[in-house]
Amino acid sequence: MIIDTDFGQFELIKNYRDAFDLLKFTERYVDVAFDRYTYLVGDMSSSILRIKGFNSDPKSPNGYKRIPDYLNESCNLNCPHYVLKRMKPAQDESVEQKAPKE
Repeated sequence: MIIDTDFGQFELIKNYRDAFDLLKFTERYVDVAFDRYTYLVGDMSSSILRIKGFNSDPKSPNGYKRIPDYLNESCNLNCPHYVLKRMKPAQDESVEQKAPKE
């Protein structure tokens, strides 16, 4: 499922126990901190949304392959959580089409 936000488009990969709430996500998202990540994991802890970013390099210490470890080690057992993947912005066709030089 594709989700449009003020911060771009995301694909909702996993939505365990209907954790995703667009309003809460928008309130907690900090563009300076999260714009650099491809994957975002949101989990509910004591009715508070926590967001953690992961990059697309699987070998990185903060790569997306570490998401299951994060959920097992840093989240409450069976807590509601979701995984979002940032969609790459579509390139504007008008930029690609250049006027021929005379």
